[in-house]
Amino acid sequence: MSTPFYVSPQQAMADRAEYARKGIARGRSLVVLQYADGIVFVAENPSRALHKVSEIYDRIAFAATGKYNEYESLRIGGTRYADLRGYTYDRADVTARGLANLYAQTLGNIFSSAAEKPYEVELLVAEVGETPVDDEIYRLPHDGSIIDEHGSVAVGGNADQISSYLSQRHEDGMSLGEALRLAVEALSRESNGTERALTSDQLEVAVLDRTRPQQRKFKRVLGAQLARLLEEPAGGEGAEEAEGQAEGGEE
Repeated sequence: MSTPFYVSPQQAMADRAEYARKGIARGRSLVVLQYADGIVFVAENPSRALHKVSEIYDRIAFAATGKYNEYESLRIGGTRYADLRGYTYDRADVTARGLANLYAQTLGNIFSSAAEKPYEVELLVAEVGETPVDDEIYRLPHDGSIIDEHGSVAVGGNADQISSYLSQRHEDGMSLGEALRLAVEALSRESNGTERALTSDQLEVAVLDRTRPQQRKFKRVLGAQLARLLEEPAGGEGAEEAEGQAEGGEE
């Protein structure tokens, strides 16, 4: 009788983690930065139909990289949770922390289950506050752990290199144009140190803007507004004017 093949629990979990990390690294990178009036999400995404950044609730947004079908199912579940909780209790009871805990439980259960493969996704959940100090950004890797981030964060692709670049250059109180251009500079850097050009057609950009008068703070930055923000020099009058213009796009 042959001896059953044995793999230690530690090795099995390490193999699952490596599998998930490799899948996430194959995805295009996404960055989130705080700026003076809110939080900006910048993703390399040429598709106009398959979004990597979406609204979850009034002041909360969701961003992800990895396998689209997996993080889209998580987004839908989070939206349903937020709608039900806001309707049953109060809209103020829907928080980024609560959503992060929900996603952490889901990802953790899937990662530790031997019956299915781990999700190849990395999530970001952000909530804009009344002031920059009140902003919240949570990063959730494939294993369901929760990391509280501040300032800037990158996921997917060569995230470590991009995060290092952002941490050295990101400053508190940046304008939207300055933060957006810094994000694009970071995304355009290859792992070998070379740079490539990224145009507005290759980017998906959205913001949580605390200055918006309506309850919903999420908006997409599209078309001419995005092109102006990318082209304007830092501190230029045109950048300030562009930031004040809202273009379409709440989901």
